[in-house]
Amino acid sequence: MPKKYAITFPIAFELLIWLFYVCMYKYSYYLDLAHLPVKRDSNFPYLQICAFGICSTLCLIPYYRWAVPRLLYAKRYWILFGVTLLMFLVITPLNRMVFVWIFAKLTAGLPVNTFFANMLGWYGMDPNLLVTDLLAFFCIAFARFSYQNEVQRHQIETDNLQLQLGMLKAQLQPHFLFNTLNGLYGMSLQGSKDTPRFILLLSQMMQYILYDCDKELVTLQDEMVFLTGYFELEQKKFPTAKINLTTPDITPDIKIPPLLFLPLVENSFKHGKHKLEDSAGVEAKLTITGKSIVFSIKNDILGQAALAKKNTRGGIGLINIKKRLELYYPSRYSLLLQENDNHYMAELTIAI
Repeated sequence: MPKKYAITFPIAFELLIWLFYVCMYKYSYYLDLAHLPVKRDSNFPYLQICAFGICSTLCLIPYYRWAVPRLLYAKRYWILFGVTLLMFLVITPLNRMVFVWIFAKLTAGLPVNTFFANMLGWYGMDPNLLVTDLLAFFCIAFARFSYQNEVQRHQIETDNLQLQLGMLKAQLQPHFLFNTLNGLYGMSLQGSKDTPRFILLLSQMMQYILYDCDKELVTLQDEMVFLTGYFELEQKKFPTAKINLTTPDITPDIKIPPLLFLPLVENSFKHGKHKLEDSAGVEAKLTITGKSIVFSIKNDILGQAALAKKNTRGGIGLINIKKRLELYYPSRYSLLLQENDNHYMAELTIAI
């Protein structure tokens, strides 16, 4: 897949500096110094001066694009200070003098030539432009450095969460597979006519875990199909329990991180009372409005013994889901966890 290039904030900021500061401000600044005849038939007379302003500034590109971000990243502040002095007190003035000489030759015989001819006799350091150049291009450099740091931090978090997702899948596969195979073995001994269908269902779910979940995002529809199969297999293991997942008749084309809801589901099945009492159950519901996805799940709990352990409930699973939510939906989600003597409820709301 070809790489897509987006206009990021540092690029947009850099373009604005070149447009408004280099092309417009420097042009008007030099034009005021030139004292050339006024051309009333043109809004932008003497564009050679604008071209000179651009050319005499090009030498700063390696400074703000390469030198400053790298030295800041390496924390070589004294070297950065020296490079900055060298750039603005030596290289930039010399570069300006070179382009003064070039434009003086190129504009021979034109009225604008007097401006460049007058500049030939003095060193090319203008204190006003020195300060504004330093402020403008150091700001660009710092914006690039900050953006690169943020991208790197985001990538580290993404890689870390992908590793955690891999661990989650690795934990799920043997636990889920062995429990389900035991259930299927019992069904086969009884000669149940549903055995082939549940084998096919298990195969489809394992394919989803092994292959589809390697993608960064999956469709909400595929995730619900997986969870529906998960609930159906759990219902088969505990046929008298009230195990139910309610989903919309039509699921919009929304993409989410794979296995996002699974830690909440596993917690409910792991700590649910339905394993011991037929009247207990696990109930989940997915609701989609125009602005949000709401996934809620509730289960009967085992009583005071479970309440004594509520601080450890969820463990790695809940830590995982919170980190993934912060990465994919910063400031766009809420996760509500409630527990009392009879029920445990989790409700996840994601703004879309």
